[in-house]
Amino acid sequence: MYKIKDLYDLNETIAAELFEGKEYPWEVLADIGDFILKLGDKLPKDEFTKKGDNIWIHKSVTIAPTATLNGPLIIDEGTEVRPGAFIRGKAIVGKNCVVGNSTELKNVVLFNTVQVPHYNYVGDSILGTHSHMGAGSITSNVKSDKTLVVVKDGDERIETGLKKFGAMLGDYVEVGCNSVLNPGTMIGRHTNVYPLSCVRGVIPENSIFKNKDEIVSKK
Repeated sequence: MYKIKDLYDLNETIAAELFEGKEYPWEVLADIGDFILKLGDKLPKDEFTKKGDNIWIHKSVTIAPTATLNGPLIIDEGTEVRPGAFIRGKAIVGKNCVVGNSTELKNVVLFNTVQVPHYNYVGDSILGTHSHMGAGSITSNVKSDKTLVVVKDGDERIETGLKKFGAMLGDYVEVGCNSVLNPGTMIGRHTNVYPLSCVRGVIPENSIFKNKDEIVSKK
């Protein structure tokens, strides 16, 4: 079962302190909102602009006039928020990211250089540095029967105690267009997911997910 240290380079996020003292990445989900409020007031005022009570935006960030931003929210240096993007709150968006047309974010951490550029829904999830979600790919964060999410890795099962839990994407993960990452999905570093995939459980690092019965190691 992947732990935080197996998935993420914590040097690639302004939120490294959020992960301290925790073992599994989903353990941070409940703390994102409070952490933003704590970190926001410490950000350099000559670099970040505070909007309203709980939104902090780096002065280099580009935001389209038709984007909607709700707090608590931090957007770091060099990021682009494109037309029609909807950030619902409890979001930490790293440096040089793209939050694209009709993309929705809620209760997430996006590490530096993450791209969610076209029609993506990312909720209750963490995306590692240089991860990319193809057009129309989404994280499904609630089970259809509304029961608590269990992370499954072969015969190993971990009860998360969470009703809402989308996906944990390791660094450099590529998700193909129109894929669905089911609740409790964890994808190891440098793994590619084929377009139109339905993904659940733990997917090994350095692999190619073609379907649930065909996951091959990269050579």
